[in-house]
Amino acid sequence: QLQLVESGGGLVQPGGSLRLSCVASGFTLDYYHVGWFRQAPGKEREGVSCISSSGGSTNHADSVKGRFTISRDNAKNTVYLQMNSLKPEDTAIYYCAADKTYYGLGPRRYDYWGQGTQVTVSS
Repeated sequence: QLQLVESGGGLVQPGGSLRLSCVASGFTLDYYHVGWFRQAPGKEREGVSCISSSGGSTNHADSVKGRFTISRDNAKNTVYLQMNSLKPEDTAIYYCAADKTYYGLGPRRYDYWGQGTQVTVSS
């Protein structure tokens, strides 16, 4: 019933851009804080960006500040992650997650997760 589906990943050259989308179904995303997370092989899942339910607050990990921007369009039940100036170290599976009460970058605090979309930055 409650599902999140990520899309927009792919292969991109260093310095390139991608826009990831996270579409919610089965629930109204307006009431949920949303975060983007990533996990590379052999590494812990880390928080990348998060946005409050209203869109009034955002936060980004230091590693992506100035390069990534999270936004949302509640009318479309969608959250986006615009990724610019991509680096090879950005390569990972990117997940979106939603939670009604938690706003932050801690992956263990989110209740609902998408299946992930692969982002590969390579020349």
